[in-house]
Amino acid sequence: MTTEKSPEIPSELYKQGPVVHQPVFIDGSSVEIPELKILHQDGTIYPDADMPEIDEAHAIKIYKTLAFHRVLDERMVASQRQGRLSFYMAALGEEAASVGGAAGLEPQDMIMTQYREQGALMYRGFSLENFMNQLFSNEKDLGKGRQMPIHYGSKALNYLTVSSPLGTQIPQATGYAYGQKVQGIDAVTMCYFGEGAASEGDFHAGLNMAAVQEAPVIFFCRNNGYAISTPADEQFKGNGIASRGVGYGIKTIRVDGNDILAVLKATQIARAYALEENAPVLIEAMSYRLGAHSTSDDPSGYRTREEEEKWQANDPILRMKNWILAQGWWDEEQDNTLFEGLREEVLAAVKVSEKINKPHIDTLITDVYDEPTSQLKAQLEEVKAHVNKYPEAYPFTAGKF
Repeated sequence: MTTEKSPEIPSELYKQGPVVHQPVFIDGSSVEIPELKILHQDGTIYPDADMPEIDEAHAIKIYKTLAFHRVLDERMVASQRQGRLSFYMAALGEEAASVGGAAGLEPQDMIMTQYREQGALMYRGFSLENFMNQLFSNEKDLGKGRQMPIHYGSKALNYLTVSSPLGTQIPQATGYAYGQKVQGIDAVTMCYFGEGAASEGDFHAGLNMAAVQEAPVIFFCRNNGYAISTPADEQFKGNGIASRGVGYGIKTIRVDGNDILAVLKATQIARAYALEENAPVLIEAMSYRLGAHSTSDDPSGYRTREEEEKWQANDPILRMKNWILAQGWWDEEQDNTLFEGLREEVLAAVKVSEKINKPHIDTLITDVYDEPTSQLKAQLEEVKAHVNKYPEAYPFTAGKF
């Protein structure tokens, strides 16, 4: 009597590792994830660092975008505190992630974001006036006043309008990138999100679909340590978000998110790989949210001043400034002039935009169908009746239709 050997499990189901005959557990420590660093805080470069593609003009554009970002955030938080703006979300300390990521892309690439990546839109040339019009929801707002502040969007700049629900852009980015692949377009999709959004089901669905369908999408996780008030160590026990990319079979790289040269380099090589191989990439940028989650949040209730001061010493904008100073591309006089000019421009733009009329109420139902349906028209009339009944609650709209 002969005994047949058990059939081997087909190797295409998984990558064959060493065969053992005793149980062996693996955990997060089984995979070491390196963190890319290129630039010291003092502006010097690490020995043997692999520099990104960058010249003087590119570097100055990036730095001016960072400065615009910092000033806009500071001014708009102040405007909200003054009662001039309803809501705002700053990205203090995280600016290098969004700006550096956008700087590593091409204009035809699609960008999908969460709500702390205004730097990517700034880098692409979204004007100060457009920012102000959106924030004040006036009649010149590209979104026609239908979104909360900081929910920007620009079809011309390939920047999908921000959605409030966390993570919805992740599977959308996979689908859009798959469409780029099918059409043979020389472009990728960049999808930004925070580590808190990586706890949403959309994250897992989006990454798995991208890996299986081989979509040219770059998932950019901005790990700032907190999901509103929940620290990362209370969100998950794994090795950050990068380990999840490895688990889904996605090329993954972790970078110092306050090192803009590292972010730029990672994005440049990720784009090249995604485009050439028609495959996704995950970038995890390690940073810290120095400010509040939003103007509705008080971080003093869940973290210490000592913790914040530690990260303030790693300001990404100062790090970039130190580097361009060392290159002889910038000086302190130019720096003072830049920041003073930006503060004046932003304040002047606030004064103009806050006085522009709100969109006419009739525009509320346009752009949904080619012609508004009878149901939409009936609902609009109900809204108008309600506004007329309680005019004191709608000071910007009552009496204008």
